[in-house]
Amino acid sequence: MRKRLVSAAIAAVAVGALLQPGMAHASPAPSVPQVSVLAHGSRAGTAVVSGFDEPGSRLKVDAGRTRSAHWLQIDYQVQETGYWCGPAATRIALSARTAPPSQGDLAWQLGTTQAGTDHIGQVTRVLNANLGGGWYETKEMPNDPPTEGQRDLLWYDIVFDIDRNYPLVANIVAPPGNQPPGYPSDQTIYHYFTVFGYDEVDRTVLIADPASFSGNQIYWISFDQLATLIPPKGYSA
Repeated sequence: MRKRLVSAAIAAVAVGALLQPGMAHASPAPSVPQVSVLAHGSRAGTAVVSGFDEPGSRLKVDAGRTRSAHWLQIDYQVQETGYWCGPAATRIALSARTAPPSQGDLAWQLGTTQAGTDHIGQVTRVLNANLGGGWYETKEMPNDPPTEGQRDLLWYDIVFDIDRNYPLVANIVAPPGNQPPGYPSDQTIYHYFTVFGYDEVDRTVLIADPASFSGNQIYWISFDQLATLIPPKGYSA
């Protein structure tokens, strides 16, 4: 395991009965659309992909670099149930490095129930189990707003991991008034999504959001907003 700035920690949320693998598997699409991030800007609020909001819909997002930005190739897929954001975000992260299991298999591995995926530590464990190593660690961000140290570590992890072809998975809380594009503005959303790119000049991060709220799949948000969405949860990096 590589040296990191802080030790790992795990935050708990809810519990429930396990699902069995193979439930609600999506039928494979005859062709998977290819998406180029380079064709779009990287400013906060920029939608790279929208409209593919059917459960199980897949997209191939090409990797790329500019002078200030870097993003990874992923196999994006809309979550297949209303409570499989954890499995779907985990699948997207795995797809940057390997052929990922189905959302159903990952839901079983994660212990996801109709109440969702309990805590980010389960994601860390499943990422490492599928990749056969110990790269991923659980990072807590209990302070809301986060401390400068927590913000600095988050940015460090984003750049360090993405430059080494490891997307991050974030557990977020998005209340009214502080939400990514398309979220239900009258609800607080508890969610998982994948961070797979960054731009140092715009200070933005590229999100693969399996919920596809209002048809928003791939989009840029500011790093500052990401840092306020994660507390009091955590992320795998």
